[in-house]
Amino acid sequence: MISHHTIDACPRHGVLLHYLRPRVSPLLPPISEAETCTRMEDLPLHPLGRDLHRCPTASEVVEEMRAIGAISVPAALTGLVLYSRAMVSTLFLGYLGELELASGSLSIGFANITGYSVLSGLAMGMEPICGQAFGAKQRKLLGLTLQRAILLLLSASVPISFLWRNMRRILSWCGQDEQIASAAHVFITFAIPDLFLLSFLHPLRVYLRSQNVTFPVTCCSFISVALHIPLNYLLVVRLRMGIAGVALAMVWTNLNLFVCLLLFVLCSGACKDSWVRPSMTCLRGWSALLKLAVPSCVSVCLEWWWYELMILLSGLLPNPKAAVASMGILIQTTSLVYVFPSALSFGVSARVGNVLGANHPAKARTATMVSLTCALMLGLAAMAFTTSMRHQWGRLFTDDAEILKLTALALPIAGLCELGNCPQTTGCGVLRGSARPTTGANINLGSFYLVGTPVAVLLGFFRRMGFPGLWLGLLAAQASCATLMAYALARTDWMVEAEKARELTKPSNSPPPLIPLTAATNGIAGGNKSTAAHVMNGDVKRLGASETAPLIPVRVESRCHGHSQLCLLRSRSKEQHMYR
Repeated sequence: MISHHTIDACPRHGVLLHYLRPRVSPLLPPISEAETCTRMEDLPLHPLGRDLHRCPTASEVVEEMRAIGAISVPAALTGLVLYSRAMVSTLFLGYLGELELASGSLSIGFANITGYSVLSGLAMGMEPICGQAFGAKQRKLLGLTLQRAILLLLSASVPISFLWRNMRRILSWCGQDEQIASAAHVFITFAIPDLFLLSFLHPLRVYLRSQNVTFPVTCCSFISVALHIPLNYLLVVRLRMGIAGVALAMVWTNLNLFVCLLLFVLCSGACKDSWVRPSMTCLRGWSALLKLAVPSCVSVCLEWWWYELMILLSGLLPNPKAAVASMGILIQTTSLVYVFPSALSFGVSARVGNVLGANHPAKARTATMVSLTCALMLGLAAMAFTTSMRHQWGRLFTDDAEILKLTALALPIAGLCELGNCPQTTGCGVLRGSARPTTGANINLGSFYLVGTPVAVLLGFFRRMGFPGLWLGLLAAQASCATLMAYALARTDWMVEAEKARELTKPSNSPPPLIPLTAATNGIAGGNKSTAAHVMNGDVKRLGASETAPLIPVRVESRCHGHSQLCLLRSRSKEQHMYR
């Protein structure tokens, strides 16, 4: 027998009421309004829903700290090791001379803008798929995503390599000195193979990190960087290859790292369940990866490019040499500090993806809270460090009095920036783990370009604050970014994110499974028998067979709490039949 299904709003509680009004039938016993109308306050929450409304216990906090730390600590060590590689390359460029140092620095900046940021951002698009697939035990999906990401990055590397080959023309068109443009062209030409190596290396590291395999990555990074110094010595000093030798040493080091990681994957058996032999299957099913990779790339590029824009703006200030040099010192400093919140974002991204894939939304919420607290502590530590070391830090790079003065003025502002940068970087990790990179891209666009850039230009040039004014623009951008990120995370419906994770990782031919729920024990509408509800897809079905009859999926939504509440609804009468 078919009944009429209505959905109304309770004026007192702002709650959507789902109930059925059966038509009159002589074949069925009458059903009272108390049996057919269910109010939100009468429905007991499912344990999954209850966990989202309480503060996490100490044991749960410790559990999440351990899980995130198991990924973040090795990732931070890896970041420090790779940072030291960049410092070694800079030292050998300085050994070659002022022209080589300027040309190499210009080439690296050009490579960051046009190549490295693009590949890094595209690779981050596979983080939510791999993390959630690992939590959902869809291990083969990790291997397929790895292959698709490699093909995607290789495809992007081809046009980038053509752009790099024409760097001399681009720099000449921009008015750069001909000698610097020629030397920079040599450096970036020999660095082109690095694009194709990173097309394999970036996805492989994400693939391993999503499975909580991080310590081997740290060990392999240490081995490759340990060989970086003798490689530079061989190519630059012994073989006298000059600036081309520095570029080749960078490529060779990444090759060593990739070979070490590949040997680990093939020989250790740690990833045998997720390793997939290359096949034509990886050429299909690209839509999910592209939907995540493109906004991830945009988000990363927007942030990376903004710092390069600040270097260009500093060149327009009075005494541009001192301003550009000081900006370079400060960006190197923030890059060093960035290693730690970046590692934390990698850890929380993998953790949130794993627990959402395993259908544990409460754990995802707890992981977010724990990671943001840790990020705030990192920001305070960074602010204390930059403020206390503002007069000593610049002396590690130069003895020029004007550069030291500008550096000391801006370092406390840079510390305040880290107070916002650490939480927002960690928040970006949460967004990646929950497959929401578009939100991160919108936040970066609005914060850095609609807030930060106008403030930097206004204070630096129109208000004549000069170099500190540019950094106050960065402070405004980071404050805006952190505020918007906190708002986005506070409004997250973790039940919805868990359902989206199931949709993202489910096999294409599998039917949508019901979420396993337990029966509630409290009576509803004055009844003394157990009544419950099961939530899914917004459909309401009424079961009136017996108290042991199968559960029927329904959804009960609350506007006042901003999320769906999970319950179980069962008929009180053993004699009643099912209405739909």
